[in-house]
Amino acid sequence: MKVVFVLFDSLTRNALSCYGGSEPTPNFERLAAKAVTFDNHYVGSLPCMPARRDLQTGRLNFMHRSWGPMEPFDDSLPDLLRRRGAYTHLATDHYHYFEDGGATYHNRFTTYDFLRGQESDAWHAVVRPPLHEYAQNYHETQLETDRNGHRLQGLINRERLVEERDFPSVKTFSCGLDFLARNGAENDWFLQIEAFDPHEPFLAPERYRAQFSPGYQGATLDWPRYRKSNYSPEESAVLRANYAALVRMCDDQLGRLLDRFDEDGLWDDTALVLTTDHGFLLGEHDWWGKNQMPFYNEIAQIPLFIYHPRHAEAGGTRMGQLTQTIDIMPTILDMFGVEAPTDVTGRSIMPLLSGQKASIREMAVFGIYGGAVNVTDGRHTYFRYPARMETVDLFEYTLMPMHNRSLFETREMEKAVLHPPFRFTKNVPVLKIPALTDAKRSPRQGGFADCQTCLYDLESDPEQSRPFQDAALEEKMCDAIAMEMALHDAPGELYQRWAVERREPADASA
Repeated sequence: MKVVFVLFDSLTRNALSCYGGSEPTPNFERLAAKAVTFDNHYVGSLPCMPARRDLQTGRLNFMHRSWGPMEPFDDSLPDLLRRRGAYTHLATDHYHYFEDGGATYHNRFTTYDFLRGQESDAWHAVVRPPLHEYAQNYHETQLETDRNGHRLQGLINRERLVEERDFPSVKTFSCGLDFLARNGAENDWFLQIEAFDPHEPFLAPERYRAQFSPGYQGATLDWPRYRKSNYSPEESAVLRANYAALVRMCDDQLGRLLDRFDEDGLWDDTALVLTTDHGFLLGEHDWWGKNQMPFYNEIAQIPLFIYHPRHAEAGGTRMGQLTQTIDIMPTILDMFGVEAPTDVTGRSIMPLLSGQKASIREMAVFGIYGGAVNVTDGRHTYFRYPARMETVDLFEYTLMPMHNRSLFETREMEKAVLHPPFRFTKNVPVLKIPALTDAKRSPRQGGFADCQTCLYDLESDPEQSRPFQDAALEEKMCDAIAMEMALHDAPGELYQRWAVERREPADASA
């Protein structure tokens, strides 16, 4: 078996014309004509690395831990494939893999290419950056004078991104194409092409930006702050235009891959899966970004395309069945004929493609560590917030105490204790670490906001602007949350935090 898995970051489905977006994305349209397009695909854990742990392990991260590495007891998709004889390769410019909090993901692959320069990658070394020049050229919200600041490093990195061929996502797809040129005719391999784009900053070559220019005359503005929307109409317009330009660039990179499939006849024997980790708010609901605010569908409902040569006749069709991020791992294992480990809680999507099952799940639970627990049945979404958002009685359960760009501080570890094994830790105890309010974990931009428990009807209110009340439906949603918590062996204190009753776990394979 041969599988190509394409993963973009922060790709909103409403930016794609095949999902109703207003701007054409012809290569995503090409893929939709060959693949099955999923209309009710949802996230799992947020943001970046928690979603990638979901993708590698096939189970939700956010109930036990925030951002962090793969754990010693985790089942890993590329590692499982490698142990069973498949060659696994990662081509990526996602620099978080090479920081403290992501340092054990890429090592699970047989080989990997790492392309430098995205966002705040610790790449271009400039001891004395030209701050005065930056102040003249960049919008004030993009400026940062802290020598260790990630936004300042992001501006420094741009000095090396001169020609289109210099851009990391272009290099990433080139490495993926190089792999296919050398190995495409071989069998038993898994290739993950993972681009950080269209994650902010929304930096694309001039030829793309020119296609969407709204006539803005101000300083460069392509890196929005995660906050309530207080940009002017002109500023909001240029931010959205720059995002659209970057999506168009992603579309062209996808086109290069599809050309290779066409030219080399890869459609005959190679599966292709494409998705993202989460979406992004571009001013909708009066917000920019992700993490802090409720996980509206612009964040939570994401694109998914699956092409399998055994089901090529399904190309161009759409499926409305509910799926989510944790289902990708068992799906790819299924493609290789590998049984998912018992700790996997996701469900293979392959029975939907073959028609063996009418659905694989009735509910999808998703969230971010420390925030609301959210659930959808595809028709409704429910955000359930704790009565108190403080981190009292909130703990990190891990053997890898690392935040995004740093180790846990000693003050965080002072009251750590050894906790008995969870069902999924394979008889291994873990550290139970109090979650300090000011710890360096997401969200750091002022904490959570708009923390109101809400229920929405997506059929009558697709924009999620009119919450409604339905006690019976809310009870049903809470039951689904409790069942998923039991399935994941969630810590006992979370039942109290989210005010749901314990349930016995159901069989994930059912």
